[in-house]
Amino acid sequence: MTVLKDGPGQDLSERDAVDRQKDRPKLVPARMRPRDVLRVGGVGLRTRPLRAFLSALGIAIGIAAMICVVGISSSSRAELDRTLSSLGTDLLTITPGQTLSGDEATLPVEAEAMIERISPVQSVSATGVLSGIAIYRSEEIPEEQTGGLSAVAAREDLLPAISGELADGVWLNEATAGYPAVVLGASAAERLGITRAAPETQVVIGGERFTVIGILEPLLLAPELDDAALVGWPAAAEFLGFDGHPTTIYTRSDESEVEAVGNVLAATANPEAPNEVQVSRPSDALAAQQATDEAFTGLLIGLGAVALLVGGIGVANTMVISVLERRSEIGLRRALGATHGQIRTQFLAESLLLSALGGIGGVLIGIGVTTGYAFSQDWPAVVPPLAMSSGLAATLAIGAIAGLYPAIRAARLSPTEALAAP
Repeated sequence: MTVLKDGPGQDLSERDAVDRQKDRPKLVPARMRPRDVLRVGGVGLRTRPLRAFLSALGIAIGIAAMICVVGISSSSRAELDRTLSSLGTDLLTITPGQTLSGDEATLPVEAEAMIERISPVQSVSATGVLSGIAIYRSEEIPEEQTGGLSAVAAREDLLPAISGELADGVWLNEATAGYPAVVLGASAAERLGITRAAPETQVVIGGERFTVIGILEPLLLAPELDDAALVGWPAAAEFLGFDGHPTTIYTRSDESEVEAVGNVLAATANPEAPNEVQVSRPSDALAAQQATDEAFTGLLIGLGAVALLVGGIGVANTMVISVLERRSEIGLRRALGATHGQIRTQFLAESLLLSALGGIGGVLIGIGVTTGYAFSQDWPAVVPPLAMSSGLAATLAIGAIAGLYPAIRAARLSPTEALAAP
């Protein structure tokens, strides 16, 4: 056979072979669509469901803990806001302070009348603690068993001033304020073993028998009265030797003028010694209590973050073991043409799916627990959307970090090494 030369040292058949090689299209690996990535990433989860469930459960517990803490705290805050809105933040209280010598001061008898002259003040009421007066269920009780209860003289308009409500019976009025009748605070009634107000129910106050005509609900804005037995101002003076000096004055003012009223209350209540008068706002105490709860909430969120980290470590452990157990699968895929990037994407997608399942489960558990607890406490159930979105974002971030090393390790395996693995 004759071979024609085309140029020095090169025959035509060789040239044709080179041309055919140049004209042959290059092989390009198939691109994985998002649906393919999800399907391939879910293979490991379906083949090892128990291990996947336990790893996802670790993530779910961390997310649920964080959402429960934030949700219950937010629900409590919403309940406080609702309570303050119903009770009002316009209540100011005036109490005696101390004299320059360190003794306990007293408020003038005329303090109430002087405070009423302040134009933004809408209502004024007062109570007076009766020192040295003990309260007993009957005369048979030993004198030393006072139960820590206090006798208090009260004005007839006290109840609306402190947003109080009756659990049973009636409140003091012009007819009963001058007679030996008493209204018990919630704790006082419980300690005395009294559950209802009735004409035959009596207690002994300062050696005198008083008929229980009412029992109060717990008072949020005046908790000091929960342990008190409240009698009318005239009856306290007639039967118990009350001197008429108030120990606490409650004022309600225009919402917009509360600060201004608070600035002049001390000088108005006791012009001769304004430094011996203390002015407070009960709603501020409730807000301070909420701030303390928020600090505690921060601690619990930290614990939830630790639980979330533990769940992330569980995901990383699962993915590393999965790479070791599935080396033959990796080698087969590489031999069939899968690229390093496709292997890396497969295991990273598997890690993200595992974390997403745990995150979604944790969010649902957290919402359920928060709603159930809020319902049991008669609170509005509040789960901030930011907490849910942040929880899911943190879950995916942890899943990506936890799956990154196993994914890179899987992609670096050569087909021959992977197929030769036992």
